[in-house]
Amino acid sequence: MLKLPSSIEKLINELSKLPGIGPKSASRLTLYLLKKPDLDLTLLSEAVSNLKKDVLFCSVCHNMTETDPCSVCTDQNRDKSILCVVEEPLDAQALDATGAYKGLYHVLGGVLNPLEGIGPDSLNIASLMQRLGNSELKEVILATNPSLEGETTANHIQKLIQPLGLKITRLARGLPIGGDLEYADEITITRALQGRS
Repeated sequence: MLKLPSSIEKLINELSKLPGIGPKSASRLTLYLLKKPDLDLTLLSEAVSNLKKDVLFCSVCHNMTETDPCSVCTDQNRDKSILCVVEEPLDAQALDATGAYKGLYHVLGGVLNPLEGIGPDSLNIASLMQRLGNSELKEVILATNPSLEGETTANHIQKLIQPLGLKITRLARGLPIGGDLEYADEITITRALQGRS
């Protein structure tokens, strides 16, 4: 039986650990990389190596940034009366790309999922509640994805926020159930923001 070189098997194994990449996709990526010039591989390797070193998470909103606090949290032109709560940094990126939202963000870092051992303490919910208690916020938009876990997370947070007397809204439907914000087009996201309830 033909055996692949160990360095190829090792890379296939590591790439297979990435979300959405199975062994076949990892094999194709490995062979693609093998055909690339050395400089391209060096640049890719440096980008991966520098990822954890160069990217921070904002101490205020938990979004990805190169400075702490991030540019959104320090932007004086942002509407400080509205806070949009999202699951992941890419969700905030997708919303911001529309230009329809000018408020602040809070990244939870995931969703409640008891089957995977992810409870409220695993998410950035405590820091959210602290932010809500020490700010000029008037409205909180719960912009979790329209999945079972996203809805459960939004309902949990809504129960925590209600006693504070803030306006609580959800993105309007228009995003498909089971879909992710980061894959939605800008028009769909804009309509969902404008039609929130």
